[in-house]
Amino acid sequence: MNHKKLIWQIFPANLLITLAAMLAVSWYGSAAVQKFYIEQLEAALQARAYLIRERVSQLLADGSLEELREFCRKSGREALTRITVIDRSGKVVADSNEDAGVMELHNNRPEIIDAYQGHTGTSIRLSRTLQENMLYVAVPLTWQSSGRDPVAGALRVAVPVTAIERTLKDVQLKIAMGAIAVVFAAALITLIVSRRISRPLEEMKQCALRYSRGDFSQRMSLHKGGSVSLEVATLAASMDRMAEQLNERIGTIVKQRNELEAVFASMSEAVLAVNTDERVINLNKAAADIFAIDEKLAPGRLLQEVVRNIDLQRQVKQILENLEPLQEEIVLQYGTSERFLQTNGVPLHDGGGNNIGVLVVMNDVTRLRRLENVRRDFVANVSHELKTPITSIKGYVETLLEGAMDNREDAERFLKIIVKQTNQLYAIIEDLLSLSRIEKLAENEEVELGLGSLRQVLEEAVQTCLMKAAEKNITISLDCPEKLRARMNATMLEQAVVNLVVNAIKYSDAGSEVIVSAEEKAQDDGTSRIVISVRDFGIGIAKKHLPRLFERFYRSDKARSRKLGGTGLGLSIVKHIAQLHGGDVAVTSQEGQGSIFFISLPGTGRESEELGVRS
Repeated sequence: MNHKKLIWQIFPANLLITLAAMLAVSWYGSAAVQKFYIEQLEAALQARAYLIRERVSQLLADGSLEELREFCRKSGREALTRITVIDRSGKVVADSNEDAGVMELHNNRPEIIDAYQGHTGTSIRLSRTLQENMLYVAVPLTWQSSGRDPVAGALRVAVPVTAIERTLKDVQLKIAMGAIAVVFAAALITLIVSRRISRPLEEMKQCALRYSRGDFSQRMSLHKGGSVSLEVATLAASMDRMAEQLNERIGTIVKQRNELEAVFASMSEAVLAVNTDERVINLNKAAADIFAIDEKLAPGRLLQEVVRNIDLQRQVKQILENLEPLQEEIVLQYGTSERFLQTNGVPLHDGGGNNIGVLVVMNDVTRLRRLENVRRDFVANVSHELKTPITSIKGYVETLLEGAMDNREDAERFLKIIVKQTNQLYAIIEDLLSLSRIEKLAENEEVELGLGSLRQVLEEAVQTCLMKAAEKNITISLDCPEKLRARMNATMLEQAVVNLVVNAIKYSDAGSEVIVSAEEKAQDDGTSRIVISVRDFGIGIAKKHLPRLFERFYRSDKARSRKLGGTGLGLSIVKHIAQLHGGDVAVTSQEGQGSIFFISLPGTGRESEELGVRS
């Protein structure tokens, strides 16, 4: 809709009204003046006719037509008036301007008809003889003697109305000029008044626009001006009060919204709100991260577009249908990995208690599920690791007690097995104590790290494993720069490398090779990392076992591991020692082609505080 400014609604309307009024007044004034002039002229002509009527009647009665015509011509010239005498039959007897003998009958002229009836007749019309507008006044002529028709004819006097028209045009011009002047004056006054009315309203409009943009810093305060009308001043004051209230309420709403958004965004739980059409109303960052979507683009889209999980979609649909809370656990697939979500969905209501959708709060319990699995596997593994040697020891002891002691050869064989199982138990306990000691040192930050030669530590680790390697005719190669130095606890780092080398020897075929290497690699952030790797060319590890390989008592090949005498804690110890140095561990492997284990430590350019340790 095309809206006009108030001034252009008031000003043209008032101007048109003034113009119409002036036109009406001008027309009425002109008509009145014209009527007045005509009436005055008619009266003058009638007076002239009555002045000569008696003489004309006498001459007409005597039949002195020539004298009558001469009288008419003379009187017409003197009075500047056309004088015409018409007898009772309508024939022109005498005329002051024209030859009466050639003039047509005048008995059908309106003023003559009125005169024949004994009245004074008037008429304004175009004269066929003179070809100009004339004002005619006719009076009846009566006979002096009785016994005849009282009306002998008509005496008509006439003057041109051209002079009247010129006079009227002059008067009308003056009236028009006056009207134009009045219209212009009225237009100017109307414009001033209109602007005076519209200016405060325009200021109010600008102020209202600022209010609509949320800018309440200025007030209208138009009521302070004395030229402002009471209604406008009252409206301005009311809008000022409204602006103050709006400012306060908007401030409160913004504060509450910011608080809610801060809480909503900082919640670790994923929150998803859906309307009754199953379109997303809102979701927080945690939910956006879980579903791998942009939280700014999700609102307004269908739930099926945002969340590709049939269980969650079904839960939302069920809550919308039943309007009852619903708790479930759903599983999200991320390639080969899974994510477990504990969902709590409730109907969403507005201030009036009407249902407007569903609110779903999701807790990521993936870590908890994994911890439960790890705990369960740990309990099962540690129970099995301890139970196997204890069962073996118990069985052989019982066999000995039942009489096997009498057979020295069997007794010695059984006792050797008992000693072997006891040593296995001892090794498990030692590794558990070692692992516990490392964790305690890390927790209390009591490990002393010093800058030293890494090659020397690796050489001592290789030297420790040479005898075990010789048993399988395995060669151990070392590749480490002489000048490479690392911030470390030499004893613990040596233990970690020994565990990796021993592991590599166990799972390598006889006559193969184990390669121990170390190098310092530059990082993109300007720092460096020292990477120690132990590579073997043995049986390798299946890909599914790699993520859990450094867990306690986790074995990728349980039967082979027990046969080779491992405790199942070696790699876990390596992991904790690496973390104690501010580093981490990793592994790459391919079945049948061997494995490579990595220990990554901070480069020597980093400060000791960054290692999370205290000397």
